[in-house]
Amino acid sequence: MVFVVIDGLDASGKDTQAMRLRDFLESNGKTVFLRVHPSSDNLLGARARQFLLSKGKSAHFASALFYMFDVVRSILLYSWKKYDYVIFVRYLMGTAYLPSPLHRFAYVFFVSFVPTSDLMFFLDIKPEEAHSRIQQGRNRREMFENLKELEKVRCKALSLALAGKWTIVDASRSAEEVEREIRRECLGS
Repeated sequence: MVFVVIDGLDASGKDTQAMRLRDFLESNGKTVFLRVHPSSDNLLGARARQFLLSKGKSAHFASALFYMFDVVRSILLYSWKKYDYVIFVRYLMGTAYLPSPLHRFAYVFFVSFVPTSDLMFFLDIKPEEAHSRIQQGRNRREMFENLKELEKVRCKALSLALAGKWTIVDASRSAEEVEREIRRECLGS
Protein backbone atom coordinates (compact mmCIF):
# COMPACT_ATOMS: atom_id res chain seq x y z
CA MET A 1 0.00 0.00 0.00
CA VAL A 2 1.16 3.51 -0.86
CA PHE A 3 0.05 6.20 1.58
CA VAL A 4 -0.42 9.70 0.14
CA VAL A 5 -1.26 12.85 2.11
CA ILE A 6 -2.54 16.02 0.48
CA ASP A 7 -2.75 18.99 2.81
CA GLY A 8 -2.74 22.78 2.59
CA LEU A 9 -4.67 25.96 3.26
CA ASP A 10 -8.38 26.23 2.62
CA ALA A 11 -9.00 26.71 -1.13
CA SER A 12 -5.55 25.42 -2.11
CA GLY A 13 -7.09 22.64 -4.21
CA LYS A 14 -6.60 19.66 -1.87
CA ASP A 15 -9.88 17.91 -2.68
CA THR A 16 -9.49 18.59 -6.40
CA GLN A 17 -5.98 17.18 -6.50
CA ALA A 18 -6.89 14.14 -4.39
CA MET A 19 -9.80 13.30 -6.69
CA ARG A 20 -7.66 13.80 -9.79
CA LEU A 21 -4.98 11.51 -8.39
CA ARG A 22 -7.58 8.90 -7.42
CA ASP A 23 -9.19 9.01 -10.86
CA PHE A 24 -5.82 8.68 -12.60
CA LEU A 25 -4.70 5.77 -10.44
CA GLU A 26 -8.03 3.94 -10.83
CA SER A 27 -7.94 4.44 -14.60
CA ASN A 28 -4.59 2.63 -14.48
CA GLY A 29 -6.01 -0.37 -12.63
CA LYS A 30 -5.05 0.61 -9.07
CA THR A 31 -7.35 0.30 -6.08
CA VAL A 32 -7.62 3.57 -4.19
CA PHE A 33 -9.19 4.64 -0.92
CA LEU A 34 -9.72 8.40 -0.56
CA ARG A 35 -10.54 9.94 2.82
CA VAL A 36 -11.28 13.66 3.27
CA HIS A 37 -11.23 15.31 6.70
CA PRO A 38 -13.29 16.44 8.39
CA SER A 39 -15.41 13.57 7.17
CA SER A 40 -19.18 13.73 7.11
CA ASP A 41 -19.95 10.08 7.82
CA ASN A 42 -19.34 10.12 11.57
CA LEU A 43 -20.05 12.24 14.63
CA LEU A 44 -16.43 13.39 15.06
CA GLY A 45 -16.16 14.81 11.55
CA ALA A 46 -19.65 16.30 11.67
CA ARG A 47 -18.86 18.06 14.96
CA ALA A 48 -15.55 19.36 13.57
CA ARG A 49 -17.42 20.83 10.59
CA GLN A 50 -20.10 22.30 12.87
CA PHE A 51 -17.49 24.06 15.01
CA LEU A 52 -15.63 25.30 11.92
CA LEU A 53 -18.79 27.15 10.94
CA SER A 54 -19.06 28.71 14.42
CA LYS A 55 -17.16 31.58 16.01
CA GLY A 56 -15.17 32.10 19.17
CA LYS A 57 -12.19 30.60 20.95
CA SER A 58 -14.04 27.59 22.32
CA ALA A 59 -15.31 26.73 18.82
CA HIS A 60 -11.77 27.21 17.50
CA PHE A 61 -10.35 24.70 19.98
CA ALA A 62 -13.29 22.29 19.62
CA SER A 63 -13.03 22.24 15.82
CA ALA A 64 -9.34 21.32 16.03
CA LEU A 65 -9.97 18.66 18.67
CA PHE A 66 -12.80 16.96 16.79
CA TYR A 67 -10.82 17.21 13.56
CA MET A 68 -7.85 15.40 15.14
CA PHE A 69 -10.11 12.69 16.56
CA ASP A 70 -11.69 12.28 13.13
CA VAL A 71 -8.25 11.76 11.57
CA VAL A 72 -7.28 9.21 14.24
CA ARG A 73 -10.57 7.40 13.64
CA SER A 74 -9.80 7.23 9.92
CA ILE A 75 -6.35 5.81 10.59
CA LEU A 76 -7.76 3.12 12.86
CA LEU A 77 -10.63 2.17 10.56
CA TYR A 78 -9.25 2.54 7.07
CA SER A 79 -5.48 2.65 6.78
CA TRP A 80 -5.02 -1.10 7.25
CA LYS A 81 -7.44 -2.16 4.51
CA LYS A 82 -6.10 -3.66 1.29
CA TYR A 83 -5.71 -0.94 -1.32
CA ASP A 84 -2.89 -0.09 -3.68
CA TYR A 85 -3.15 3.56 -2.60
CA VAL A 86 -4.66 5.31 0.43
CA ILE A 87 -5.06 9.08 0.04
CA PHE A 88 -5.82 11.24 3.07
CA VAL A 89 -6.83 14.87 2.60
CA ARG A 90 -6.28 17.22 5.53
CA TYR A 91 -4.15 15.13 7.82
CA LEU A 92 -1.41 16.60 10.00
CA MET A 93 -1.66 20.27 9.05
CA GLY A 94 -4.91 20.62 10.96
CA THR A 95 -2.63 21.24 13.92
CA ALA A 96 -1.62 24.58 12.31
CA TYR A 97 -5.10 25.87 13.18
CA LEU A 98 -4.31 25.59 16.89
CA PRO A 99 -2.94 28.65 18.71
CA SER A 100 0.85 29.07 18.89
CA PRO A 101 2.89 27.34 20.29
CA LEU A 102 0.32 24.58 20.85
CA HIS A 103 0.22 23.92 17.09
CA ARG A 104 3.87 22.82 17.09
CA PHE A 105 3.49 20.53 20.13
CA ALA A 106 0.36 18.94 18.66
CA TYR A 107 2.12 18.39 15.33
CA VAL A 108 5.16 16.76 16.94
CA PHE A 109 2.88 14.63 19.12
CA PHE A 110 0.82 13.38 16.17
CA VAL A 111 3.82 12.81 13.90
CA SER A 112 5.28 10.50 16.52
CA PHE A 113 2.09 8.36 16.63
CA VAL A 114 0.38 8.40 13.24
CA PRO A 115 1.64 6.96 9.97
CA THR A 116 3.60 9.33 7.76
CA SER A 117 4.78 8.95 4.20
CA ASP A 118 7.39 10.09 1.75
CA LEU A 119 4.41 11.25 -0.31
CA MET A 120 3.08 14.10 1.82
CA PHE A 121 2.16 17.15 -0.23
CA PHE A 122 1.59 20.60 1.20
CA LEU A 123 -0.28 22.68 -1.37
CA ASP A 124 1.07 26.15 -0.74
CA ILE A 125 -0.96 29.12 -1.81
CA LYS A 126 -0.71 32.78 -0.95
CA PRO A 127 -3.43 33.82 1.51
CA GLU A 128 -4.71 36.49 -0.89
CA GLU A 129 -5.26 33.88 -3.64
CA ALA A 130 -6.92 31.47 -1.19
CA HIS A 131 -9.17 34.25 0.07
CA SER A 132 -10.13 35.22 -3.47
CA ARG A 133 -11.03 31.60 -4.31
CA ILE A 134 -13.09 31.33 -1.12
CA GLN A 135 -15.00 34.53 -1.89
CA GLN A 136 -15.76 33.34 -5.41
CA GLY A 137 -16.72 29.78 -4.60
CA ARG A 138 -18.38 29.52 -1.20
CA ASN A 139 -21.64 30.69 0.26
CA ARG A 140 -20.80 29.74 3.85
CA ARG A 141 -17.40 30.46 5.29
CA GLU A 142 -15.56 28.68 8.05
CA MET A 143 -14.00 30.61 10.93
CA PHE A 144 -10.51 30.46 9.38
CA GLU A 145 -11.55 31.58 5.92
CA ASN A 146 -10.70 35.25 6.21
CA LEU A 147 -7.48 36.90 5.10
CA LYS A 148 -6.05 37.45 8.59
CA GLU A 149 -6.58 33.81 9.65
CA LEU A 150 -5.33 32.45 6.32
CA GLU A 151 -2.10 34.45 6.78
CA LYS A 152 -1.59 33.11 10.32
CA VAL A 153 -2.38 29.51 9.43
CA ARG A 154 -0.17 29.56 6.32
CA CYS A 155 2.78 30.83 8.34
CA LYS A 156 2.39 28.07 10.93
CA ALA A 157 1.67 25.31 8.40
CA LEU A 158 4.54 26.30 6.14
CA SER A 159 6.96 26.26 9.08
CA LEU A 160 5.77 22.72 9.94
CA ALA A 161 6.06 21.59 6.31
CA LEU A 162 9.58 23.00 5.98
CA ALA A 163 10.67 21.20 9.14
CA GLY A 164 9.07 17.90 8.12
CA LYS A 165 9.30 15.62 5.13
CA TRP A 166 6.70 17.41 3.06
CA THR A 167 6.88 18.18 -0.64
CA ILE A 168 5.78 21.79 -0.94
CA VAL A 169 3.80 22.35 -4.13
CA ASP A 170 3.00 25.80 -5.52
CA ALA A 171 -0.80 25.55 -5.69
CA SER A 172 -1.28 28.98 -7.24
CA ARG A 173 -0.48 27.39 -10.62
CA SER A 174 -3.11 25.75 -12.78
CA ALA A 175 -4.75 22.57 -11.46
CA GLU A 176 -3.16 20.67 -14.36
CA GLU A 177 0.37 21.80 -13.44
CA VAL A 178 -0.16 20.89 -9.77
CA GLU A 179 -1.59 17.53 -10.80
CA ARG A 180 1.44 16.75 -13.00
CA GLU A 181 3.83 17.52 -10.14
CA ILE A 182 1.95 15.35 -7.65
CA ARG A 183 1.60 12.52 -10.16
CA ARG A 184 5.32 12.70 -11.02
CA GLU A 185 6.25 12.42 -7.34
CA CYS A 186 3.79 9.57 -6.68
CA LEU A 187 4.88 7.53 -9.68
CA GLY A 188 8.56 8.44 -9.58
CA SER A 189 8.58 9.47 -13.21
